[in-house]
Amino acid sequence: MNYWLIKSEPDCYSIDDLKRDGVEPWSGVRNFQARNHMRDGMKVGDLALFHHSSSKPTGVYGIAKVASKPYKDKTALDPKDEHYEPKSEWVCVDMKFVKKLPRPVSLEEMKRDPKLKGILVARRGQRLSIMPVSEKHFKRVVEMGSKMGGKKMSAKAGSKA
Repeated sequence: MNYWLIKSEPDCYSIDDLKRDGVEPWSGVRNFQARNHMRDGMKVGDLALFHHSSSKPTGVYGIAKVASKPYKDKTALDPKDEHYEPKSEWVCVDMKFVKKLPRPVSLEEMKRDPKLKGILVARRGQRLSIMPVSEKHFKRVVEMGSKMGGKKMSAKAGSKA
């Protein structure tokens, strides 16, 4: 299994939108490297950290799962879509909602955590909307997002996720 980090601006498409929709095409990606990750690296069943960019805080808010093989991104063929590029080779995959973390894991937290040394999203200049994540880093971010105020959530604390 591979692990990924996918980014979206929450006012464009958020983890709550994916929770509501269940499964959604991860379309509109217009970076060749991110496209290559989708086309060549993502496999059905792979897990992804759902990262909100341009939010307060910027960080990981939930988990999604790759739910399809790559296929032609229809937004590239729609002249009414902001991502219209009919002569392109853009692809997308369907992403399925898995869960919302009890609390977001901010980018600043990830940068400070020594166990996340080397995670791409924390590196200066890393702006890709899709990037690989090691299993170790994936599990650490999920662990951090499952704790409230630095302590593990009790069963009574619950969450709306």
